[in-house]
Amino acid sequence: MTGEHAIDPRVPPTGPGCADCDAAGGWWFHLRRCAQCGHVGCCDSSPGQHATAHYRATGHPVVRSYEPGEDWFWNYATDALHESGPELAPPLSHPADQPSPGPAGRVPEDWARALHR
Repeated sequence: MTGEHAIDPRVPPTGPGCADCDAAGGWWFHLRRCAQCGHVGCCDSSPGQHATAHYRATGHPVVRSYEPGEDWFWNYATDALHESGPELAPPLSHPADQPSPGPAGRVPEDWARALHR
């Protein structure tokens, strides 16, 4: 699935939400976690598309879903979905009480119109 250093299972995630959206006061649809450094970014449907931006900026190719109940990985370098992979350091998802889209209080009423499709 990956190169020698594309996954570090010891690194915890950077937080409960997209680090870049949080810094800018934005919102996200779904979250992805970098399997190499733990950076949490938003998916490509989200307005910010920060998980892909993180890959482009760092070259870290593998993300894992950061949604409750999902354990799939995506490899940007190969455009390949992997149904499973190594267990990463907890937590494995954003808090279950955090809504999607999120975070609570920052999602506009017409959020669906802002999604990338």
